[in-house]
Amino acid sequence: MRRSAKPKQKAPHAFVLEALMPLNPEVRRMFSGFAIYLGDRIVCMLRDHPKSPKDNGVWLVLSDSTNPSDPELRREFPSIRAIELLRNKIGHWLLIPSDSPGFETEALHACDLVLRHDPRFGRIPKSRR
Repeated sequence: MRRSAKPKQKAPHAFVLEALMPLNPEVRRMFSGFAIYLGDRIVCMLRDHPKSPKDNGVWLVLSDSTNPSDPELRREFPSIRAIELLRNKIGHWLLIPSDSPGFETEALHACDLVLRHDPRFGRIPKSRR
């Protein structure tokens, strides 16, 4: 008996993709979300999954030179925090949680910074180096 194919899922938080459209982002399935690439660099991941809903939202990928505990970053993104699923093993990924009051505002601010090529965001994964 053949299994029916799973319907293709769409990336959540479509407004993020819309905002990044001028840079022609590439969307790839990754773990329990959708990774957003600009060329070889991953800049964020969009997640809305019933398992571990605390980690739903926009996962920002910081550059090699960006300190995740930078106070300026914390001022610009008041709700930003570590991703529980990563168990502090990957410190350069931070979450803008989708259940925070300023989620859309903060996510769009991140998009604006990426559009302006802010050096704090994005990195080339080791598998692509």
